[in-house]
This record gives sequence, C-alpha cells and structure tokens, in this order.
Amino acid sequence: MKFKFLEKIATADIAFESYGKTLRELFENTALAFADVTADLKSVKAKTKKIIRLENEDSEQLLFDFIGELIYIKDADYFIFKEFYIKLKEGKLIAECYGEKINSKKHNLRNDVKAITYHMYKISKTKSGYKAMIVLDV
Repeated sequence: MKFKFLEKIATADIAFESYGKTLRELFENTALAFADVTADLKSVKAKTKKIIRLENEDSEQLLFDFIGELIYIKDADYFIFKEFYIKLKEGKLIAECYGEKINSKKHNLRNDVKAITYHMYKISKTKSGYKAMIVLDV
C-alpha cells in the first residue's frame, strides 16, 4: 500500500498516512498521495518535467518542505504532477516531477490544498520501512 486516507482524523482538513520501504519511496508515495488529493490523476498527463531541489539534514523537515514546495508550484505556476522520482542523499533532495498545467476543462480537480500542517505530522520507522502522517489544510 502506498497511502491511505484517514477520514475521521481531521474534519475540516484531509489526513493521510503514506508508506515506503525506504525514505525515498516514502517521499514518492507522500507526493503521490498529495497529487491524488488535488486531482483525479487519470486526467493528468506526465508531459512536462520539473526538478525540485531542497536541502535539510532533518528528513522529517525535508519531507514537509517538499510537500510545501509542491503546494507552492500548484498555486504559483498552476501546475499539477502525477509522477515523482526522488533522489535522497546526505540531506539533499532532487525530485523529478512530471505533470502539466492545470486545465479545469480537462482535469478532474478535487481539493485546493492551502498548506501542509504540523498537526499530527511525523515520520515513523516501522518493521517494513517508514510511515508518514500528514494533515493538509484545504
């Protein structure tokens, strides 16, 4: 399982858990869950690549910053993604993100995410890898 939505956690927001065998996979699946919150990904094409580069020695804060950057790109560039390929090394993230400009006539848009919150936010080590708890302000 890549992610699951948690309906009874946050009534005015959207909460989900994302999973990964590695931190890299956790980051990719968290980005995918965020994308799924914003639009029906079947309606989005992966035709344009954007590179996101971030640095933070704290992987929990790095994931928070990454989702914040995806929200910023959605709002500033009116762009949504559907595929993510992450490289993590020594506190540095390089993300290849594929998607396209938002077109309300073409895309089945779901939620306009305003921000990622610190409410219940955390990354945990599990028996099978990693888990993140995310609450998005919509």
